[in-house]
Amino acid sequence: MSLAPAPTPDDHVREHLRTDIRDGVLTLTINRPDAKNALTLAMRQHLEALCAGIDADDTVSAVVLRATGSVFCAGADIKEIAAYGPGLPATNPGAALRSVRKPVICAVGGACVTGGLELALSCDWIVASEQAFFADTHARLGVLPRWGLSALLPRTVGVRFAKEMSATGRRVNADEALRVGLVNAVVPHSDLDAYVLAQATAAAAVPCAALAATFALYDEGDGDTLTEALAREHTRAAAWSPSGGPFSPGRTAG
Repeated sequence: MSLAPAPTPDDHVREHLRTDIRDGVLTLTINRPDAKNALTLAMRQHLEALCAGIDADDTVSAVVLRATGSVFCAGADIKEIAAYGPGLPATNPGAALRSVRKPVICAVGGACVTGGLELALSCDWIVASEQAFFADTHARLGVLPRWGLSALLPRTVGVRFAKEMSATGRRVNADEALRVGLVNAVVPHSDLDAYVLAQATAAAAVPCAALAATFALYDEGDGDTLTEALAREHTRAAAWSPSGGPFSPGRTAG
């Protein structure tokens, strides 16, 4: 697939962030279980480059973000940050995931904490296995979120629950995560990959431009009044035609 200019990843980085494309679904697998799937600088840069190339890649219609091992992701590699010092180049893999206009589904089969939680929240929706749990420990570590958590978590679970998660750092198990709207579904651990792949395959069958435009309406309308959101929908739908307009070709329905 095509990539934006970035440092060329070596085999080591490619092994830590695996890619696989089948039937229009790009699967990104974080594969550093011995380090709790913490993302090194090279991994973060590689993820950003991959995300930058997805929308222009006609072989990809949907994306799955998953991980190996019992930890989905612990966020950035703290040891590397400490060793590198203040000169470490800035990265934002959360923003990179959010920039993708094609559906991005997150499969969480274990601990999803702090920066890892930010990655999951940056996907379009989350499916958890019964072994998953979620926690935010930014404040307990004396740091602030940088990949979107302060905006995404309260919008997902509500301000009060977000405050509780950040203040206590407690584990929110899969069932509770489903109850508060943090995840879309909880499935048996052994079924997680198959379930998410089936969802991604279904999403990949939907015309990309129409789905991207629909998702944009959802995202841009978040926080709008009903009147404002409906007005935006009317304007976009009126501009949507097979011959073009501000969006890719498609047609209205309904």
